[in-house]
Amino acid sequence: MVYRKIRRLKMNIKKFLVSFAIMFALTLVVSALVSFLWNLIFHGDSTVVEWETSFRFAIILGIVLS
Repeated sequence: MVYRKIRRLKMNIKKFLVSFAIMFALTLVVSALVSFLWNLIFHGDSTVVEWETSFRFAIILGIVLS
């Protein structure tokens, strides 16, 4: 009985981690691309990606949407 509960818990943790990793990667790519395009369009030749904001946004959305 206890073994089944532990096994289910491991599967739930594994599902959460996989879901978090996918959401984190997608959010990071999209937010970095948006940051890059924003700086390119509105600031001219400034092709800078705001990595700090992109990582922060990806972590928050990865946790919330997982």
